[in-house]
Amino acid sequence: MSDTEIRDVKTVVREKYASAALKVATGGGASCCGSAALPGASPITSNLYDAAQASGLPAEAVLASLGCGNPTALAQLAPGETVLDLGSGGGIDVLLSARRVGPAGKAYGLDMTDEMLALARDNQRKAELDNVEFLKGEIEAIPLPDNSVDVIISNCVINLSGDKDRVLREAFRVLKPGGRFAVSDVVTRGEIPEALRRDVLLWVGCLAGALDEADYIARLAAAGFAQISIEPTRVYDIEDAREFLTGKGIDVDTLAPQMQDKFFSGFVRATKPGAAGDAPARCCG
Repeated sequence: MSDTEIRDVKTVVREKYASAALKVATGGGASCCGSAALPGASPITSNLYDAAQASGLPAEAVLASLGCGNPTALAQLAPGETVLDLGSGGGIDVLLSARRVGPAGKAYGLDMTDEMLALARDNQRKAELDNVEFLKGEIEAIPLPDNSVDVIISNCVINLSGDKDRVLREAFRVLKPGGRFAVSDVVTRGEIPEALRRDVLLWVGCLAGALDEADYIARLAAAGFAQISIEPTRVYDIEDAREFLTGKGIDVDTLAPQMQDKFFSGFVRATKPGAAGDAPARCCG
């Protein structure tokens, strides 16, 4: 993408997330990767957290969840670890991580949207968690030192960046040797209709910016990561596609069948080499 296109995407993403945060703060639902994060939500954002996980969290943190997975349930966080959530939104994954790493650990959330940061900090106050810090910044320029984080998580945010290689290089930089990259993201398989790739609104909807599975693995390897894998957690079908596309000025009947099994939510894992037993990077699946 050109610098202008990257700026355009970033502006639309910031505006959409700010609107979602304000909607939650004033008593509504949020929207980004689909419709409201309430009953009848998008297939991407629906049913990501069970009752036990949501228990004790502010309702606003749950309503503001705009992800496509539950990285905190898959990242195998340990007490005392330092965790960073890229694009932390309303803070649900940061708060869940803070519980997992305990008082001796630390959970950072990074977001570029003032409205989301205000919502997240309010949710932290309500959750009464002291081992949490929300930072303002962009995931392409993480405001933390080199080798300072044990685990990086993210929930359907990296696909929103117009400069994913820079995001992955920054993630590699701030991870400690042996540190883990453990994110949920939307990933593609096979050829994607060009009409979807061109639509910036669908980029914000987590579709147009999604990386191909093999491309994602290759970019992680190029950034220096090892032990790379992508595990599908939900594959989207034609009916899901119809829900994504309806109301966006797109020929749904033509495009929805072309999206069958082409998009999935996946758990993306990788490791920064340096710990004993690291395997060499895989670049091709």
